[in-house]
Amino acid sequence: MEYIISVLRKKRNGDEQYVQSFNYETSSLETSLLQVLININNQYNEDIAFEYSCSQKKCGACSAIINNHPRLLCHAKLKDYNKEIRIEPLRKFPVICDLIVDRSILYDNLKKLKLWLDEDADASEKNNELVYKSSECILCGLCLEACPNFNIESSFYGPSSISLTSKIVLEGDIETKNKLRKEYQEHIYNGCGRSLACVNVCPKKIRIDKLLVNLNGLSIWKKR
Repeated sequence: MEYIISVLRKKRNGDEQYVQSFNYETSSLETSLLQVLININNQYNEDIAFEYSCSQKKCGACSAIINNHPRLLCHAKLKDYNKEIRIEPLRKFPVICDLIVDRSILYDNLKKLKLWLDEDADASEKNNELVYKSSECILCGLCLEACPNFNIESSFYGPSSISLTSKIVLEGDIETKNKLRKEYQEHIYNGCGRSLACVNVCPKKIRIDKLLVNLNGLSIWKKR
């Protein structure tokens, strides 16, 4: 089957973005779009820039927009699409080169929340399922891309902060919870519009809505 793979490219700061299209023929519809880009670079002697590491939906590095939907390139396969496929960099972050974007705001916001424990983690089993699910976040940034309330200039830190804040709160002591209460209200609760677009695009299927309910109990009703 023959596909037309279009890539939105940009080589350096100040350059205009442009679309470059490639004819790609294959009999293997199970091929991931990450592998397709690798093959295009080899076949056409191109230098399309993109990030990847594990190729197994574990590192979150290969985030992109595919036919207007945020996905991991390693998780999206040719069989998921028709003949024409357009691949773009995430739009909520500054473009560095081609499909590589600067996602440092994601990590900077987590630092501002001080998401670490000063005491030993709570080893009780009552919240094990929520702790496990919140730990699965791979910081891919797809939830931030899909969220209609997040942008890099707002005080809302986005859905990824919900997942990781939840893990710290569930494992932390009373002092940890009290420390995060104000920050949670200001930078998460007040900014979240409950559209839950994040749940739809999360490659790990994290139920951020459930984590949000638990955190709201801490922040608004001061449950401990």
